[in-house]
Amino acid sequence: MTPHDTGLLSPVRAGTPAEEATSDTAWVQAMLDAEAALARAQARLGSVPAEAAAVITETAAAGPPDARALALASRETANPVVGLVAAFTAAVAERDAAAAEYVHRGSTSQDVFDTGALLVAARTLRLVRDDLRLVADALGRLAAAHRDTPAAARTLALQAVPTTFGLRAAGWRQLVLDAEERVGRLLDDGGLPVALGGAAGTLAGYLEYARLAGEPDLGSYPERLAALFAEETGLARPAAVPWHALRSPMADLAAVLSLTAGALGKFALDVQNLTRTEVGEVAEPAVAGRGSSSAMPHKRNPVLATMIRTAALQVPAFALVLTQQLLAEDERSAGTWHAEWLPLRECLRLVGGAARTAVELAEGLEARPARMRVNLGLTGGQMVSERVSAVLAPRLGKAGAKRLLTELVAEAARMGRPLADVLSADPRLAGILTPEECAELCDPERYVGGAGAMVDAALTRGD
Repeated sequence: MTPHDTGLLSPVRAGTPAEEATSDTAWVQAMLDAEAALARAQARLGSVPAEAAAVITETAAAGPPDARALALASRETANPVVGLVAAFTAAVAERDAAAAEYVHRGSTSQDVFDTGALLVAARTLRLVRDDLRLVADALGRLAAAHRDTPAAARTLALQAVPTTFGLRAAGWRQLVLDAEERVGRLLDDGGLPVALGGAAGTLAGYLEYARLAGEPDLGSYPERLAALFAEETGLARPAAVPWHALRSPMADLAAVLSLTAGALGKFALDVQNLTRTEVGEVAEPAVAGRGSSSAMPHKRNPVLATMIRTAALQVPAFALVLTQQLLAEDERSAGTWHAEWLPLRECLRLVGGAARTAVELAEGLEARPARMRVNLGLTGGQMVSERVSAVLAPRLGKAGAKRLLTELVAEAARMGRPLADVLSADPRLAGILTPEECAELCDPERYVGGAGAMVDAALTRGD
């Protein structure tokens, strides 16, 4: 049977490591890893036999049961953990009937699912962080190479004043580093904790089994179990109060995924605009057959940027669903918790796909300085009218200089003449500006401000 989700409608993540890391099989395996880690943690505290924990771990490592069967069975229980525990218990029993008695001991579905979900998130975010670093490195090289390459800055879709392509690339890099930093905080600073609460957040089941096993210090048992469970999974320790209905970890994850998608999306959107036929200042890496149109042989569409932008447009909408789950009733929600699952996966794999695609785009992006210079000349020097106005302000007054420049710029546009020529010919500027000064003031390449120094400063970050 054809897989139910082939990635046909989401090419940005199709075939990427993030897609594999968030597949149904990976998700089921993460829940099994959570079950095994829990058994090992309990064994280290003496409430589960070490031999049983070893068998449980071996069985979990042998691979997950059929995800489709679990999905169908979950229609009867509203979550896949119930069916997974039954199938997993049976698989453990085939190896050791005694060990099967210790599967899911004292636990609840949400402990396993939430811990598994954050294991999936952590595994995917590590891929994302690696790719963000590669993107930042490539953009850093681009910024350094074009530190002083003049280009037209655009505001509200129109040419504004000159900038450099290096500063533009440094800006893209800065956003990517912002995203990398926030992903790192989630991974390294306790942002992805295990879930441990038991049936209603009291850990009563865990404590009762520990009591029956002869645990002498039940008062400290929850804290010790949480610490060891976190250690066994590689996730963070949870807060003192279980987060079954306190969804801060998911809200934080949603925020970071949204920012990461936006950072990559900004880069992609600028590339799309700069590749326009009328602009032509950059080009995506050329690959035979890529970007072809089904109807127009002459086109080479910016498909990498398009896929990244597609992901960036979707992730905030999915992330909003995760944030809304903060409004979870009681000690476990009937519906809000369940509503997280698919949006979380979509966020992870869209961001993962976008990050992997951005690596190829950043590493292969072709800058076209000659076209940038052509575009700088489109206004005949009008884009540096700000500079001329500033030079004239001490002699004509700020308001007077602006009025005069507004008039002369309009004249230059109407007559199709370079602004420098119009300035030189205006009798009101006789004795104020020489023709040579007019030509120099109206040269866009001489008015890039502190762009070079800002590129230098930006490139010190992340080194």
